[in-house]
Amino acid sequence: MAQAVLETLIEQPVFRTYLFYVAVLSLKLLAMSILTAVQRFKNKAFANPEDAEPRKLKVKVNESVERVRRAHLNDLENIPVFIIVAFAYLTTNPSVFLALTLIRLFTVARLIHTLVYAVVVVPQPARALSWFTGYSITIYMAVKSLLYYLV
Repeated sequence: MAQAVLETLIEQPVFRTYLFYVAVLSLKLLAMSILTAVQRFKNKAFANPEDAEPRKLKVKVNESVERVRRAHLNDLENIPVFIIVAFAYLTTNPSVFLALTLIRLFTVARLIHTLVYAVVVVPQPARALSWFTGYSITIYMAVKSLLYYLV
């Protein structure tokens, strides 16, 4: 029974798109760890004594490392919630066009957020607008799901 439901879900283009973008967002989250490490080595800014000592360095804070780290934390606060809420939203039989647009827009917003926060560093309101776009999409999907399943 569960296998049949899963196979039916996977056949739907909107669900396949959702799974594709979940994979993209997951890879983005994993890439942020690597980007943080690259910034730490590039700027010789290690957070722990055991990392700094073998290189004869001291523990220090670096703004470039901190920007990447904060962008990563922001992803960790927003992407997992979106993944769960988007799944719930897809079970409400939404408009395929709207669902695909929202999933893609959220992903683009998260990529832009990282780009303007940790890579290129564009002044506000670029970061706020990209964050708010993704946040608004998650809120919209959550409210639509709540209303659909309201008892």
